[in-house]
Amino acid sequence: MLKFIVIGVALFFLYKMFKGDARKKETHSDKERDRLIASGEMIKDPICGTYVDKDADIRVKDDQGVHCFCSFECRDKYLKQLESGE
Repeated sequence: MLKFIVIGVALFFLYKMFKGDARKKETHSDKERDRLIASGEMIKDPICGTYVDKDADIRVKDDQGVHCFCSFECRDKYLKQLESGE
């Protein structure tokens, strides 16, 4: 019986240790995102509305300017819209 209690306590501490680490990463990424937004270095993806870094690698240049995208899927949707004239 004592063996099950010890194993249960050990599993609980392992769970808390890994869960706490994931929460720290989320907090760090949230702070980084907030910092980038506050510094004005983010641009809104015209398809999905996600804010991406203005130096993003996925870009399209057209007569309206340069558009940054969060993914290749959003870029492809935008290109299809340009081709269809929407």
